[in-house]
Amino acid sequence: MNEPLVSVIIPTYNSASTLDACLHSIKNQTYGNIEVIVVDKFSSDATVNIAKNYNAKIIDSNVSRSEARNIAAKNSKGKFILSIDSDMELTEDVIEECITKSNYFDSLIIPEISFGKGFWAKCKSLEKQCYIGDETIESARLFKKDIFDYIGGYDKNLILGEDKDLELRIRENGFKIGRIKSMIRHNEQNINLWKTIEKNYQYGKTLEKYMVKHPKYLSKYPKHLSAESKLISAYIRNWTLLIENPTIGAGMLFMKFCEFFAGRIGYLLYK
Repeated sequence: MNEPLVSVIIPTYNSASTLDACLHSIKNQTYGNIEVIVVDKFSSDATVNIAKNYNAKIIDSNVSRSEARNIAAKNSKGKFILSIDSDMELTEDVIEECITKSNYFDSLIIPEISFGKGFWAKCKSLEKQCYIGDETIESARLFKKDIFDYIGGYDKNLILGEDKDLELRIRENGFKIGRIKSMIRHNEQNINLWKTIEKNYQYGKTLEKYMVKHPKYLSKYPKHLSAESKLISAYIRNWTLLIENPTIGAGMLFMKFCEFFAGRIGYLLYK
């Protein structure tokens, strides 16, 4: 029986510190028929050489992350598209389980856990645990190629929420989204709290575009509080995780408060 081709698409920019582990995890999949397409934003480190070592198809393009994914999809040959980041690692049976489940669904959510070095990476790992199984926060990553094309791929104008935007458009068009049990491991490396705050400030500057596009999704709460409300609900549901290690739990809540505050400032200044 022929295995359908799966195209794994990865946008990169100076991703040498994590890309080797990412591509190694793809190479070690229990599923065999895979192509890897890397869209690189003219990296100045060893990113391209690492991709070449794994026989990935490499496309150079100075575009946004969403547009890079669309370019990779356009150049793919697979029946399925798996969209991941260069700092993600697949547990060995992710793709095999996705293809098995694809008999029943058009797109699939892959749960994500994280790891890294230092205190803030532990806080981020705890945060990600709170989101597992919450489909208001998690987003689909595996797509049937014809569905991806029909929906129009990622919105190149979105910097924040582009994954959730694509999933919502899939749902709104009547297609079925499921989930698998196998996980993605997200390598957070050594998180710098200040850089995390700065990144969320930049994301906040683009939030209005997402909010305007999905008023129904955001209508349960006041628009500017909706994203935070969904996350806070996830923390309340998983309160036992937070008190198992109170130091990490307190650190995670502090980190999220800083991120929320920075995002709101960016939103209010640029809406």
